[in-house]
Order: sequence, then structure tokens, then C-alpha cells
Amino acid sequence: GSSGVRRLVALFTPADEHQSYPGRLHGGISAAILDETIGRAIMIRHGGDIWGVTLEFSMKFRKPVPLDCQLKVVASITAEGRRSFEGEGSILCPDGSVAVSGRGKYLKMPLEKITDLDLDADEWSVQSEPDDPESLLCPDLGG
Repeated sequence: GSSGVRRLVALFTPADEHQSYPGRLHGGISAAILDETIGRAIMIRHGGDIWGVTLEFSMKFRKPVPLDCQLKVVASITAEGRRSFEGEGSILCPDGSVAVSGRGKYLKMPLEKITDLDLDADEWSVQSEPDDPESLLCPDLGG
């Protein structure tokens, strides 16, 4: 939108193994995807050095989420302090309508304080791919 808010956008195509009822995404999967995206939105401001560890998370289910189509998950930071931040996000259907919305509060932590795994492994760092878009058009979510 025209508000100038920077958002993190994730693309996700749910498959049969993600369903609860036939043809519908399980609410717990929606929660995990939304929580992860909001928690990672802090990377817009701090790169891959700071991650969000969830302190509180709430969500509203507005409509069923279909399978087998690409969904946009958008998230932004709404407040940031020295040790924590707050964010909000939405799972958008292909027509741009909001299916699920959520908000949370997160502790800011460097990845090496969260885990003792080998952090040099590619899957735990931000990786650029040749086809990564610089930006995506998203509906104005009022913020």
C-alpha cells in the first residue's frame, strides 16, 4: 500500500498433508506459518543477526484457507523496544482477502543464543536466490 510500511512476505502453497478438514488448511499450520513470519519480520530491520522468540501470540480465523494454491503471508513490526518487539501479519488468499490474521510479542535474540546447533549450515542463514523478488504487490492492510 501507500503507507510505506515495510513488510516481510513469505509464499506458501499448502498441500494435502497440511489439511484438517478436506481441502482446508489446518489451523495449527496457519498458526505456525503466521508466527514464524511475524517473528522473522525483525530481519527487515536487523538482517539475519536478530531473530524473534515468541512470548505471546494470538490470531483470528476469518475464513477457511484453501489448499493447492499459493498463499502470501505478510508481516510487519508494529513496535520495537531494546529487548522485544511486537508484530502483526496475515495469511492472504489468492484473491487478496485476509483468511487469518495474527499478532504477537517477541523477544529479540541472536540465533547463537537460541540454539547450540551448527549455525554455519545454509538452512539457518538468510540465503539469496536468483529468482528472489525485490518486492511484491500486496493489498493495503491498513497499516
